[in-house]
Amino acid sequence: MTIDNEIYSREDFGWWEGDANSTNVLLRYFINPIRFAYFAGILKQNSGRGVSGRKLLDVGCGGGYLCEEFAKTGFDVTGIDPSQNTLKAAKEHADQSRLCIAYEKGRAEAIPFSDSSFDYVSCCDVLEHVDDISKTISEVARVLRPGGLFFYDTINRTVVSWLVMIKIAQDWNRTAWEAPNTHEWKRFVKPSELASIMNANGLVMDEIKGIGSANSGSVIWKAIRQRAKGKITRYEMATRFGFEKNDEVDVSYMGYAIKQ
Repeated sequence: MTIDNEIYSREDFGWWEGDANSTNVLLRYFINPIRFAYFAGILKQNSGRGVSGRKLLDVGCGGGYLCEEFAKTGFDVTGIDPSQNTLKAAKEHADQSRLCIAYEKGRAEAIPFSDSSFDYVSCCDVLEHVDDISKTISEVARVLRPGGLFFYDTINRTVVSWLVMIKIAQDWNRTAWEAPNTHEWKRFVKPSELASIMNANGLVMDEIKGIGSANSGSVIWKAIRQRAKGKITRYEMATRFGFEKNDEVDVSYMGYAIKQ
């Protein structure tokens, strides 16, 4: 199986204008609020320590969901993404929202900025899609100032993530809600592997938290089957999942690291 990273480029203005069955419903309305709330809490905990600036780079910004949340709280935000279509959607929505965000074309493995340019770097829903995760982390560390924070989320490489994210979410016709080849299991990264790559680049992993469901397996399974049969939308299915921050990292996890 080969991963299809063009899915996000084809989404175009659906990043912001999609309906209840659009590709990014789960990300926009359910995952992004959880991870931003977590990152905001980390920022509050670390206020007064490390760097004092407000320059933040979002690597693989997509349509700008995370960029806009940071910008609303007073950060000087720059977002990069390899897709011109996606960047166009992000720019137009930022303008409509009267948010000053700089968007530029760029890849995670070759960030187009000089060393120590940013106080913070975020990289979410990206590490499981890049061709070279070691180079990506190296680039993040390079543009991050000493004492700065790196925020991320990604998918763990476990049997559970293979079942949930590959088989149930995209391969099995009776359950799939993602497009074929949205994810590739071998690209998922274990926290221990990520910590090792970070350490080699002067980033020290602090903590990780999971993003999972608060509801029972039977509730989740029923919602998945109802969506597959067309009885409910993707939005309604995600609502019934009951996403939350937790300590279970077998599937999805988020965290932060500090630049030494």
